[in-house]
Amino acid sequence: MSIESYLRTKQDEKSGTVRENLQIDTVKRTIVKAVKERISNDREISLDNYDVARYKVKQFALKWIEEEQEKHFGANAISLEDKYAIYDALIQNMFGLGAIEPLLRDQSITEIMINGIDKIFIEKDGRIFQPTDSYGKNLTFSDGEELKTIIDKIVAPINRKVDESNPIVDARLPDGSRVNIVLNPISLDGTVVTIRRFPENPYPMDELIKKGTLDEEAAELLKILVKAKYNILVSGGTGSGKTTFLNALSMFIPESERVITIEDSAELKFSQVKNLIRMESRPANIEGKGEINIRSLVHTSLRMRPDRIVVGEIRGGEALDMLQAMNTGHDGSLTTGHSNSASDMMLRLETMVLMAGMDLPLQSIRRQIASALDIIVHLGRLRDGSRKVMEICEVVGYEDGEVKLRTLYRFRETGVNKETGKITGRLEKTGSTLTRFEKLLGAGYEDVAGKWGYRE
Repeated sequence: MSIESYLRTKQDEKSGTVRENLQIDTVKRTIVKAVKERISNDREISLDNYDVARYKVKQFALKWIEEEQEKHFGANAISLEDKYAIYDALIQNMFGLGAIEPLLRDQSITEIMINGIDKIFIEKDGRIFQPTDSYGKNLTFSDGEELKTIIDKIVAPINRKVDESNPIVDARLPDGSRVNIVLNPISLDGTVVTIRRFPENPYPMDELIKKGTLDEEAAELLKILVKAKYNILVSGGTGSGKTTFLNALSMFIPESERVITIEDSAELKFSQVKNLIRMESRPANIEGKGEINIRSLVHTSLRMRPDRIVVGEIRGGEALDMLQAMNTGHDGSLTTGHSNSASDMMLRLETMVLMAGMDLPLQSIRRQIASALDIIVHLGRLRDGSRKVMEICEVVGYEDGEVKLRTLYRFRETGVNKETGKITGRLEKTGSTLTRFEKLLGAGYEDVAGKWGYRE
């Protein structure tokens, strides 16, 4: 007999009426709670010894579930299938991230959004909806304590702390997924957890071509520009795929080079680079001490003999340090930044450099930007949820008090596929030529330089 059948037929012993207030979730919570109490009272099980505890719980959990089910709800009230569902919930609760553990195993999910204990949303294939459990009900947490336990599991391994005195925290999961946590009462509708997922294995450029992010011709140009050590900035809005694209670009970096990555939360996965140093910033502790910011890490990286410096994302004063690194012999550096277009990115860079507090004149800042950066790749997220390269621009130089850009490729929308609802279009060459050929020629790409307008 299934849980559903059992709940429909079980009679109240005193009144003989159906116990309508008893729900499937109640059965699951009651048994999981009872078994967890048994585990916590078992002196032979210590959660400090993760592997041993997991082995013993998995060995005896099903037996304990059967005993607690009989104790609370009577013999044969729950089917074997339902017992295994409760068993999975118990293991996820104790050794995983509870209700969202199955979501984390689904590589097609790109975002998990927790709005309090009873509202979980996911993004999949560009669409946002509420996931359901095995009974077809919207996925929820059993109570606030379960959500709190999950948050503690997320922040503890990376030495972060979230509480009333520190209610907003950025963290990451072991797989590199980015996590943002905002506690109640800062979030008025309950604790909010947002998890940005990244592929377990970063997408190579070929995969992005298959997905329609860009075409083979543009990808081949970017491959050559990375190998020739052009300084490239990937810009775009939130969720446009900047980190994914940066990972794809990194696969063109020669294995022999020494690369240093600098991030707020370690998300980049440079699998092909052997001589790789990964650094991550650190927030201040509860006493306001011990902070290591991106600027400090960029300064440190300059003393570590890097061939390339990769900053996961520039948001503030570190933009000045990144530009100076690019201007002092660290060609081939890569970074990302938020903006609505390639030209907007230039304005944001100016603002971020001013945030460094150096009181530099605007003319000097623009000259540094024009000298340091070579290429801007701007990404966009379209109405149908797809991610596209919208522009590839060359930073031509500084002229008439402005940083001049020249668009090499631009995405042109052609319509909407009536069957799939997907936007159609293509990344087109604008006809503009490159102006900076020195690095191409220095890397032996004379033929490529010739195709883009170089004449001796």
